Amino acid sequence: MAKKTADAALTLRPLDDRVVVEGLEAEEKTSGGILLPDTAKQKPQQGKVVAVGPGKLSDEGKRTAVGVKVGDTVLFGKYSGSDVEVGGRELKILRESDILGKVVK
Repeated sequence: MAKKTADAALTLRPLDDRVVVEGLEAEEKTSGGILLPDTAKQKPQQGKVVAVGPGKLSDEGKRTAVGVKVGDTVLFGKYSGSDVEVGGRELKILRESDILGKVVK
């Protein structure tokens, strides 16, 4: 099954400073312990990076490094990026500037 996950990431290669993120599941319980139905769950604003582009091309023709790497957990805006489906997985393509922060554990 891990092979299928790796294949889906390889079939989509982001360009420039774009990052492909797989959203994490929405919380099923509130902090007070109330179970939420599917209709009340919010879109996840946190996800795991599955692919990273080579970086933005500067005016001098050099690539600038992207600040995240595959496997990082990142936060992004609710309506940022583009939603796509690849290999049955729902993914989001974001520019590096759309990423609000990296979750450090």
